[in-house]
Amino acid sequence: MFVVKPDFEWDENKNILSFQKHGVSFKLAQLAFADIRRIIAKDLTHSKSEERFYCFGKVNSEIITVRFTFRNKIIRIIGAGYWRKGKQIYEKENKIHR
Repeated sequence: MFVVKPDFEWDENKNILSFQKHGVSFKLAQLAFADIRRIIAKDLTHSKSEERFYCFGKVNSEIITVRFTFRNKIIRIIGAGYWRKGKQIYEKENKIHR
């Protein structure tokens, strides 16, 4: 079976700010997309000029929320962190009971 690995990009200044604020680098955030149980959801609160999405995925036993968009068939990471709401959505959709 042939699997295409997605390409990622990001603004390095936002990456630094995300790491300082949320403890998640965008390099680490890429791994959330590799989780076979990941959840992708459309960001309904963002402006209509550019569609944005969330990826909720498990990385190193933690759930990471990644905010992203598609630009020229590349996943552009906009933000990432260990957000409680993202963890709740991931656990609910994957029927994980705690």
